[in-house]
Amino acid sequence: MVTAAQPLSPATDPARRLPAVRHLGPNWYACVMGTAIVGTAGAALPWQASGLRAVCTAVWALSLALLAILLVARSLHWRHHRDQARAQLLDPTAAPFYGCLSMALLAVGGGALTVGRDWLGTPAAVALDAVLFTVGTVVGLAAAVAVPYLMAVRHRTAPEQASPVWLLPLVAPMVSAAVGPLLVPHLPAGQPRETLLLACVALFGVSLLATLVTLPLIFGRLLTGGPLPLALTPSLFLVLGPLGQSTTAVGKFADVAPDVVPAPYAEGFEVLAVLYGVPVMGFALLWLCLAAAHVVRARREGMGFSMTWWSFTFPVGTCVTGAEALARHTGLAVYDGLSVVLYAGLVTAWAVAAAHTVRGLVSGALLAGPRPAPAAPRSATARTR
Repeated sequence: MVTAAQPLSPATDPARRLPAVRHLGPNWYACVMGTAIVGTAGAALPWQASGLRAVCTAVWALSLALLAILLVARSLHWRHHRDQARAQLLDPTAAPFYGCLSMALLAVGGGALTVGRDWLGTPAAVALDAVLFTVGTVVGLAAAVAVPYLMAVRHRTAPEQASPVWLLPLVAPMVSAAVGPLLVPHLPAGQPRETLLLACVALFGVSLLATLVTLPLIFGRLLTGGPLPLALTPSLFLVLGPLGQSTTAVGKFADVAPDVVPAPYAEGFEVLAVLYGVPVMGFALLWLCLAAAHVVRARREGMGFSMTWWSFTFPVGTCVTGAEALARHTGLAVYDGLSVVLYAGLVTAWAVAAAHTVRGLVSGALLAGPRPAPAAPRSATARTR
């Protein structure tokens, strides 16, 4: 005799254990990245309004709290919904977002020394940054290898599926390169400082060369395959990440090099900051205009809010810090003005994305699973007489 299957209890059914975190993907770390960059970029603006630094420090503290909450929530996700976590790793649209974990750790760590030290004190800020930088760099290098490997052997992606999201695991080492120099002055003089600086230069090369071989695929897909789907259109802003972050990185190298490496190399870093940063920032501005035009088009066609809107924050923030670096090393007021204009856009984008995210969390829409496909209608037969 066949007996009916007994329904799974909450203790045995993975979908019923902590359902709020079942569909919590690694893309949520973009909230941390976007929040942290608002604080760190604002603190380095050339024109400081009264109270701006205190506000930037408070925003950084918010990013630290968000990071802690998401680390716990993602741990629960892996513990109770391992099937879903593995499915995300094998999903070519979700796996690249594992690079966001590294960048969230690095962004908060860099902010600890940039603005967090005002509240934490320098020793605690250095310790926090050292831990987050180390873990974030290791995670970023792992993602930069593992995600392209999975794409090659498991995901089976086609050229027409090329997306700016592919850059996420590749740009993570560039974030390490940009925030690592902040720790250099806190190391003993001599080889420890030089080793960390040159390690950051190596990370710069890892990310830059990987980006250079990937970006043509994305640009070619955009020109030959037509616009991206509406929901993915904001991801075009992700291309700004390696551009702005690399400009920031070479500026940071030049900032610390005089006390770390011999004079010829220190001068070389100063030259690199300008000769590399100026043309790359120019291309970043071109891409910003192109991406904005696509977003305006998508919005007119009905693009609604999704978590991809956080792409408007961190990548733009890296362009702010890149413009600030060029302002320091060229002395040109035009870069001061550019950084302020870009920062105004960053704050606006962050406010819009944060408001929609809070609304989606309150309603439960952002944590809900994908909607099931509608069932096919039953075929009907008519009896003829």
